[in-house]
Amino acid sequence: MTDQRTAYRTCPLCEATCGVALTIDNEAVKVIRGDRDNPFSRGFICPKGSTLGRLRDDPDRLRRPMVRRKDVHEEVSWDEALAEIDRRLWPIRDVHGPNAIAIYVGNPNAHSFQNSFALKPLMKALGTRNIFSASTVDQMPRQVACAFLFGGGLTTPVPDLDRTDHLVILGANPYESNGSLATAPDWPGRLEAIRERGGKVVVVDPRRTKTAANADEHVPIRPGTDAALLVAMIAVLFEEDLVDLGGLADHVAGVDEVAAATVPYTPERVEAWTGVPAATIRRMARELAAADSACVYGRIGTHTVAFGTHAAWAADVLNTLTANLDRPGGAMFASPLQERAAKTPRAFAPGRWTSRVRGWGEVFGELPVATLSDEILTEGDGQIRALITVAGNPVLTTPDAGRLDEAVGGLEFMVSVDPYLNETTRHADVVLPPPPALEKSHYDLAFTVLSVRNYAMYSPPVFPLADGSMSEFDILVKLTGMALGLGVDADPAVLFAASLAQQVAATVADPSSPIHGRGPAEILELLGEWAGPEQALDLAIRTGRHGDGFGVDPDGWTLRKVADHEHGVDLGPLVPRIPDILTTPSGMVELAPDFIVTDLPRLEAAMGETNGHLLLVSRRELRSNNSWLHNVDVLVKGKHRCTLEIHPDDAARLGLADGDTSVVSSRVGKVEIPVSITDTIRPGVVCIPYGWGHDAPGTRLSVASRRPGTNTNLLTDADCIDPLSGNAVLNGIPVNVAPA
Repeated sequence: MTDQRTAYRTCPLCEATCGVALTIDNEAVKVIRGDRDNPFSRGFICPKGSTLGRLRDDPDRLRRPMVRRKDVHEEVSWDEALAEIDRRLWPIRDVHGPNAIAIYVGNPNAHSFQNSFALKPLMKALGTRNIFSASTVDQMPRQVACAFLFGGGLTTPVPDLDRTDHLVILGANPYESNGSLATAPDWPGRLEAIRERGGKVVVVDPRRTKTAANADEHVPIRPGTDAALLVAMIAVLFEEDLVDLGGLADHVAGVDEVAAATVPYTPERVEAWTGVPAATIRRMARELAAADSACVYGRIGTHTVAFGTHAAWAADVLNTLTANLDRPGGAMFASPLQERAAKTPRAFAPGRWTSRVRGWGEVFGELPVATLSDEILTEGDGQIRALITVAGNPVLTTPDAGRLDEAVGGLEFMVSVDPYLNETTRHADVVLPPPPALEKSHYDLAFTVLSVRNYAMYSPPVFPLADGSMSEFDILVKLTGMALGLGVDADPAVLFAASLAQQVAATVADPSSPIHGRGPAEILELLGEWAGPEQALDLAIRTGRHGDGFGVDPDGWTLRKVADHEHGVDLGPLVPRIPDILTTPSGMVELAPDFIVTDLPRLEAAMGETNGHLLLVSRRELRSNNSWLHNVDVLVKGKHRCTLEIHPDDAARLGLADGDTSVVSSRVGKVEIPVSITDTIRPGVVCIPYGWGHDAPGTRLSVASRRPGTNTNLLTDADCIDPLSGNAVLNGIPVNVAPA
């Protein structure tokens, strides 16, 4: 006899948000498959999703807190670990001030609604301006551009994949990375459907990726020049009188300013720098304008470069000028359940403060992570002396990784909230391990904002918390209470209850809220069905534009209604949102923000720059996710994938044969890596996968350490950022390559 059940939930391992069905037998995961009844993913699943059970059972995953004593991590009780933090961390703040403590927030936090609710109070309680995250090695240029154009960093249009006739993809490989900043399960199937209905898919990429190989057209481009290509396409629209604002003519400002600013960027002028023929650029612009519906979608390869914000801006300008913004088949905005019905217009103003050493400006309250090592290693007032990391591995995933490794290793104190001793957390004095994904509830706060179809799903925990563990939410709330001086004995439940009461009070006091004027006690009682972070989630949904307003709209949504749909709920295709979604000062799409347009001459100046170096780009893979998942044997077995891809012409010129070991060097570092010769990469470009390098002493990653690979960020240069967004330059790095 067996005790067998099926649990349905969202896979939390990437942005695709696929529904999965888990067969649980005697409280062990036996089978994981795609949930065919999920209305969004319809049974699609990638190899990563099938490993959720393995991640839970991984013997290297930490089950108890760890404290480092004499450079050895020892397992201790929660009380002992928290007491160590209380004893050593806060005195640093008392002596040196709040900026002596920094916090780094990693990519996985975007996959956790609990962390989304808990991290802001923690940062506020710390009182530090030294806040860093994975955003500045990823999507920050997109957020900056959207904040200027539409009013908010997450007011982000996404390609309406299921209805478009013409899709231009730059810097993305969704066949192998499942898409990003455009949440959709089964990107491959959706791209194939575009072609099946007679549409066209164009991929602009230095490599003939799997996505490019399955597209109608591949346009090989010189790394880092996407902005010039897109601006040249804008110039063609004006030159050939192809501009059409469609139904948005009364809601778009700055068209004439864009026309004037893009005059210098003729296709003939940018051809030499981009490597894309002028005739191809002109044709791409004409086809975009002529399509019945179309969208330009740029992603990480266009953002992690010196002109990432220009590229993000230009993509939205193209969509706007071809009447493809905010209409079916174009670039549209999602309508997440938790979105508030009314938003306050405000001007976006980055650079409210600057980093101590380099003077780089903050964006959305955080500083560029490229300067984290400077702030640790440079002595003086305001020097970072302690660090908290939450679900992050910056020693592998941020620029000039060797220097950051040195810097982190010399901190006075470090705390990590992480389930592994990895390349970063091996330096931590205290490691607080959160439970595995299957012991947490799940709701996609971030990715429903970026979804290509309106959808919601709440997943309860598949398993209860293991004995002796603490939820990640409680860990973060506990740290917040300690930062506020409440000591190690403060109860997270009591702390959160007080925070929730404040949130409810603010909501009923807000004239734009559907519960304005109601009694806070009444609202708190109506939230009583749930506990902890679910109460905050229920409040957000019920006071959102589609919520029930706690009885105001009986047909509106609540968390309970969402939870009752165990396979998720389809809320329909994207719908036009302009002008209501805009929160710019003018209430219009501000197409020509001075912050971006006045910096275009920097792009023009760069078009004359050439050098004799090869240019290094990174790549993502279907069985990998940044530095995650390399400790799962089923995902890393087989042929070694961490190799240097190089074109046959370059290999012959350098005397390299397939399988040789090469030496790759940049201004800041040097690595050795096996060679893979392939004609799928543009001549003059080499490629190393991102997130590898698991050979550091002191880690506990038994599978990953057997196949460590090479850390490409030993070669990336922390001096190089996109100055508009603070985003690190991780692609287009000048390197030399030679036989070992």
